Amino acid sequence: MSCIVNSAFMARIQKASPGRLVISIVHSSRDALADALSQLERRFGRVQCETIDIPHSNNVEYREEMGDSLQRRFFSFENQIQRDGLVEIKDICHRVEAQLGDHIHDYTFRTVNIDPLLMTPANLVLASHREFNHRIYLGSGVFAEVCLIWSRGKFCRLPWTNPDFCHDEAVDFFVRVRSSFDVADESEQAVSPELHMG
Repeated sequence: MSCIVNSAFMARIQKASPGRLVISIVHSSRDALADALSQLERRFGRVQCETIDIPHSNNVEYREEMGDSLQRRFFSFENQIQRDGLVEIKDICHRVEAQLGDHIHDYTFRTVNIDPLLMTPANLVLASHREFNHRIYLGSGVFAEVCLIWSRGKFCRLPWTNPDFCHDEAVDFFVRVRSSFDVADESEQAVSPELHMG
């Protein structure tokens, strides 16, 4: 009589379902924000919903380049995107930053900082050109960071999550965007209670 020690079968490769594009724009003026949004809508389609301005939590890092009193605003777009398109989207956002920047000698002073994010029912993922030990390299100079995860009916931050993403206005916005997927929560993974927002 035979005995099956491990009944797990090899996982079948499956195509990931589409996600929702979310874009963060850090700006110091409404004109710069409007110019950036116009360019992004030409490339990614109409905006689905947006936040109000959220005070940027790290003015020191961008002060010399973009000035003081920086604000961050999040936008989601009506068209869903394929998850493996995040690298190309980051490249487009980088080119929009350069196009709208002030070019002085050999340096471009940005008027906006544009970061694309991928929203899925399970998490929110940032695409960045900066490498850190918690980020995964995707290719073409782009790294991915899981910023928030969905568990027990709410978004949960991680140790490295940017404080701007935990602002009440931002969290309410992310919940609204996630609700557009119309998914059940049965498949969510549990996480430590200390990771929860609030």
